[in-house]
Amino acid sequence: MGSVLTYFLGYPEDNIVDLKVGLTGREKRLVRESWSVLRVQSVNTGVAIMTSYFQQYPQYQKVFPAFKDVPLDELAASKKFQAHCQNIVSTLSNAIDALNDVDLMEAILHTAGERHGRRGQGRQEFIDLKGVIIEVMKGALKSRFSTEVEAAWNKTIDVLYLKIFEGIESSVSIDHEHK
Repeated sequence: MGSVLTYFLGYPEDNIVDLKVGLTGREKRLVRESWSVLRVQSVNTGVAIMTSYFQQYPQYQKVFPAFKDVPLDELAASKKFQAHCQNIVSTLSNAIDALNDVDLMEAILHTAGERHGRRGQGRQEFIDLKGVIIEVMKGALKSRFSTEVEAAWNKTIDVLYLKIFEGIESSVSIDHEHK
């Protein structure tokens, strides 16, 4: 919660832009507060995101050997699928927790990008995933997902993706060096 002074005066860091990530204190707080609601049910949140993703972009399900032949309506019951969804939510949670420790955040996301890059996944898959994440959050949080919260999330995801994309690109350049 906050102190009585915070209630009346607001958070002192709200309007200060963190130059390393380009987010204000308020944007970070809005993202953390809204994510805290969804991360409690991390498996369900991840399953909702990934099933929506595969529903909108069925071609991406084919990339996952463990899930490619599983009918979409059966995926949510698969423990392998749930584990993958949990990993996605954990990575996102870790990155959000590290918004004030940019070096840690970059390391988390760079590693995730490298993993995806080595599997042949690129920027477009993440760009498509962004809209799905926003829509799932909007549906789950309803009126709590205000236009201000949505704008903070769009900006935050863009920041996170920059680091993931760097990881993807470094994995591609590493692969070319070894060939």
